Amino acid sequence: MLDEERIKEANNNVKRYFKEKLIIRRDPETDIINTFRINSEDSLKVADYIFRENLSSLWVIVTSYYSMYYIANAVFFSLGYKVGDRISHKVTSDALIVFIRDKLAKNILEDYETAKREAMDLNNLSDELIESFDYERKKRSAFQYDMNTVVKRTKAGTSLERAKQFNFQLAKLLG
Repeated sequence: MLDEERIKEANNNVKRYFKEKLIIRRDPETDIINTFRINSEDSLKVADYIFRENLSSLWVIVTSYYSMYYIANAVFFSLGYKVGDRISHKVTSDALIVFIRDKLAKNILEDYETAKREAMDLNNLSDELIESFDYERKKRSAFQYDMNTVVKRTKAGTSLERAKQFNFQLAKLLG
């Protein structure tokens, strides 16, 4: 679960990102949003294929993470925000907390009400989804650049499942 310190850090970082133009306001463009969405779907399909064929745990993790990264940026862009090129992965991680966390909780609540399921702690679920992005960002970096790390198939499977859940929930924010 996201702790208050991490949420405060993200809020402070996002303020700084606006000042440094690492996040800018921009009118949403359907073509760009669709490109991000397609990139996300394609990345997830590739991750799933690589996992099913047991080709490379590293690339399951990398492509799973990128599917999450693309769908997050599609949602940001649909809200009128564009993440810049510099440190874009960290900016995306912090922006998820600031801009998307509450929207996810609200959307999840609506889903549960529609399905008439028993209520649960929705902030925990939305926090888990956002944390999964951060876990995958760090894992992707560690496994992609640290040659001493042994990548296990179970970790790749976890990455793939996190990406599927994350993408499913964020895609609903796009409509």
